Amino acid sequence: MMDPLRVRDVREWTQAVGSDADYLDYLSQQVGLGEWAAFSRVFMPRFVEVEGCVLWDRVYEPGNFRTWHERLRGDATSIEATLNRFPLELYIDIPEDPDSEAAAHALAEEIARSWDRCLHATFPDRSFQVVASETEDGPVVSFTTVR
Repeated sequence: MMDPLRVRDVREWTQAVGSDADYLDYLSQQVGLGEWAAFSRVFMPRFVEVEGCVLWDRVYEPGNFRTWHERLRGDATSIEATLNRFPLELYIDIPEDPDSEAAAHALAEEIARSWDRCLHATFPDRSFQVVASETEDGPVVSFTTVR
């Protein structure tokens, strides 16, 4: 598996500064406090429970939920599958080359593992299916409750 922390920018930066510089050194020089806080929410999201559905708080909006609840006739798994999606390419510019695409997929897998841990910590009595899948739109992290 490709190490997502060895993508081109990090690799070029660490080679340029030399010594034993690594991903943490890169982040400490390139990223501020706000970015660190935002990163933490990507890897450790919050969740809400609405009418039997567990939803990523970022995608929950009452009117939109109601629309999907009606359209999907209250099927909680279908509602979760529709709403709980994080398509990386909407937020990350992923160059079209094999190394970058592999790194993006590895990143999606890391996010999925982290979401799985967060879901189990928040809802310890439930089971979830959390996946990083490759789609025509690039890697997507998603989850549903196992019912």
